[in-house]
Amino acid sequence: MRIKILTIFPEIFAALNHSVTGKAIEDGILAVEVFNIRDYSADKHQKTDDYPFGGGSGMVMTPQPIYDCINAADPAHTAHRVYLSPKGKKLDQNKVKELVGFGELLLLCGHYEGVDQRVLDLFIDEEISIGDYVLTGGESAAIVVADCVARYVPGVLGNEQSVEEESFSDGLLEYPHYTRPQEFMGLTVPQVLISGHHANVAAWRKEQSVLITRKNRPDLYRKYLREKNK
Repeated sequence: MRIKILTIFPEIFAALNHSVTGKAIEDGILAVEVFNIRDYSADKHQKTDDYPFGGGSGMVMTPQPIYDCINAADPAHTAHRVYLSPKGKKLDQNKVKELVGFGELLLLCGHYEGVDQRVLDLFIDEEISIGDYVLTGGESAAIVVADCVARYVPGVLGNEQSVEEESFSDGLLEYPHYTRPQEFMGLTVPQVLISGHHANVAAWRKEQSVLITRKNRPDLYRKYLREKNK
């Protein structure tokens, strides 16, 4: 899997060089390339923004540096090009799996009030949002997308079953986890988890997933019931 990230703050993406993604990059399973949009600006001061037509507060990223950066990073348009935006389609587990299927992604990080619309119309395949809130820039969202996608790349996780059992994999939130010691500050591990009865453990985990989903995400719980009763 290859992920190309276009940004005016490349230093932020050092975060991907650690933990699971860092190990995957080191092992050659995941490739992450970060491009500094400022390097492609025709302005002598490497300017990448200007005032918006029609007035209003803030600045807008200009098309020229972004176009040249995209052309350098993905000249043949082999990557699926994504702009991280609160106006985009909501990122969920199904969307993550879809993105993995492309094999190569280009993630464009906007800043200020966003990017010139002509960039999106001409060069971007899809806009994606990681939630109903606004960030100061697309960098944090790009890290979220890259991290989510990396987990589904074969070989990135030591135990591939982890992906199948985590939250949202079956429409429910994940069950609680416990490890040693068996008792901590007066609280003990549920007896079923140390019973050695795998069927009972599986049933308990499913029950807990349903209860947690009903409590914390009633929207997901209602969807789960609809799917279950089809």
